Amino acid sequence: MLEVRDIDVFYGASQALKKVSLSADKGRVTCVMGRNGVGKTTLMRAVAGQQAVRAGEVAWEGKDIRGLACHERAKLGIAYVPQGRDVFSQLTVLENLKTGFSVLPRNQRTIPEEIFDLFPVLKQMLRRRGGDLSGGQQQQLAIGRALVTRPKLLILDEPTEGIQPSIIKDIQNVISLLRDRGDMAILLVEQYFEFARDLADNYVVMDRGEIVLSGLGAEMEEAEVRRYIAV
Repeated sequence: MLEVRDIDVFYGASQALKKVSLSADKGRVTCVMGRNGVGKTTLMRAVAGQQAVRAGEVAWEGKDIRGLACHERAKLGIAYVPQGRDVFSQLTVLENLKTGFSVLPRNQRTIPEEIFDLFPVLKQMLRRRGGDLSGGQQQQLAIGRALVTRPKLLILDEPTEGIQPSIIKDIQNVISLLRDRGDMAILLVEQYFEFARDLADNYVVMDRGEIVLSGLGAEMEEAEVRRYIAV
């Protein structure tokens, strides 16, 4: 569904990504790993339309979408859960979920019951403000908000960052369920090796704006990958 081919991204005169390529397919999780500052988030922003691409191609279902704004990509089925979650702190959980309606036609502006099946805590906290939730609850809300848009591609940028182990396990189970459903591609940025290893159908490892390792998750060599993600 998604093909990123040899993209270059710059911040001013500084090159952040150099000839980066990856793909994401329905029913599969593609994990992107690497230390802080190597370009993982820049890559996700480039796919989502929040960062301009200088050269190369971002193809979605066979069409180059580099010229499309982020809201136009969202209408095509690309949902982005950013690092840090970006929950609207003054809006309630229900209002946060409803912000996903903005890219949907009027007849689809409902919250799928599946979201509450995946994240029961959200149903219990619909009237609570987003800023009053714990970090783990905010992460669940951010993923739920993305799922409201009925995505074909779900981008998750470090969903385990700063949350408790029990919720990490819940999020891992949700990603597995969404993958196994078979109608969604998942692009996952992660530094927590065990989490990435257990979910990855495909993986890439980045260093200094380039991809230095890639392959099938089942063939991942732990020692080699850890060499590039250890601090």
